[in-house]
Amino acid sequence: MLKKYTIALALVAAGMGSSAQDVNKLIQQSDVERLIKTLSADDMQGRGTFTPGIDKAATFIEGEFKKIGLQPLKGNTGYRQSFTVYRTTPMQMQVSIEGQPIAANNIAIAGGADFNWKNDADVQVVKIAAGQNFQTEYRNYIRSGKKTLILIDPQFESIFKQLHSRFAGGNVSMKEPIAANNTQQVVMVLGTFGEVNNFDVIFKTKVENPPIFNVAGMLPGKSKPDEYVVFSGHYDHLGIQKAMEGDSIANGADDDASGTTAVISLAKYYKKLNNNERTLIFVAFTAEEIGGYGAQYFSKQLDPDKVMAMFNIEMIGKTSKFGQNTAFITGYERSDFGEILQRNLEGTAFKFHPDPYPEQNLFYRSDNATLARLGVPAHTISTDQIDTDKLYHSVKDEFSSLDVTNITATIRAIALSSRSIVAGKDTPKRIAKLER
Repeated sequence: MLKKYTIALALVAAGMGSSAQDVNKLIQQSDVERLIKTLSADDMQGRGTFTPGIDKAATFIEGEFKKIGLQPLKGNTGYRQSFTVYRTTPMQMQVSIEGQPIAANNIAIAGGADFNWKNDADVQVVKIAAGQNFQTEYRNYIRSGKKTLILIDPQFESIFKQLHSRFAGGNVSMKEPIAANNTQQVVMVLGTFGEVNNFDVIFKTKVENPPIFNVAGMLPGKSKPDEYVVFSGHYDHLGIQKAMEGDSIANGADDDASGTTAVISLAKYYKKLNNNERTLIFVAFTAEEIGGYGAQYFSKQLDPDKVMAMFNIEMIGKTSKFGQNTAFITGYERSDFGEILQRNLEGTAFKFHPDPYPEQNLFYRSDNATLARLGVPAHTISTDQIDTDKLYHSVKDEFSSLDVTNITATIRAIALSSRSIVAGKDTPKRIAKLER
């Protein structure tokens, strides 16, 4: 495998001369390996939001940005872009139906603040019966905006367990949960029930307002300082999980230590080139795994009309389905971003492809989505075979599972392909704005 990559990189050098020589020299595989090993190490504790591990990861990224010589973003004194969210943790969940108490493991409650129901006339009582399409029914009730008691047939026990686990961990929001405004209260109960006329629900929570933080730095543009190009990846992951074969740390090596490694490597690359006409922003987002709150906050701190392009990098740790020296771009058809990148790679062995997994809706599942909705040509670059990746969101996503040569080749390709946008020569077409 290494030999094939070596040949490919030689072709890059042959086709592009000094540019390829620069990228091969300035983005070295040994440094890429050092970065990703550090970010995915056990002592980072899986980089879960609100944990000491993510603070340690942020400190490491800050140190790298400082060594590179990036400037803090305007208005910041350091590299941490701090903000707060509201974290709601369930403290009491009690449900009884027709006078019979329901076991705690058969209850899942989605609500942002305390509430009590006692035969509340405003609550719709519905069933997801055996044989129905669970996803369709569940989605309709969740989107209804109504207070809802959902009685779920035991046929869907495995799906219910996933919901129970998700909601037992609480809720995070950028808005303070206020009971009077919390109309979307959903209580799910697993079991077999006849007609339900009487029910009681008590839901009590603890609300905290903890600080979280992106890590961001910039290189001011020489001739177009008010035009921005963003390079991003998320540095959070899932933290400590249920043990599997004695391992409980979800290291998140591919998801997304690989993307964060790319951001740091590209910052180092462009700092050494020292020829960016547009301002470059390098940002490691927090809280992607629990709702994309880091990207949401970031998008409100700058004028999206001044962002010319966003290179969001997620999961580049293994060979894509298209083979070596390839990656895919989400939302390829929404702008000419991908076409520009591929033009800049003419004469090389590397090729960017459109997203091969449209059914996964990946374009709106990563940190590019917030700015894309605001019209920015913001795309995610990835190599993950998401339809067959058995390590995704598991404790097995470790450094040992990665192909560091593939990561290095992809980072070098991003560096070469972004150069005309960084230089202000190419500006991708804007994406159609969507509802927020």
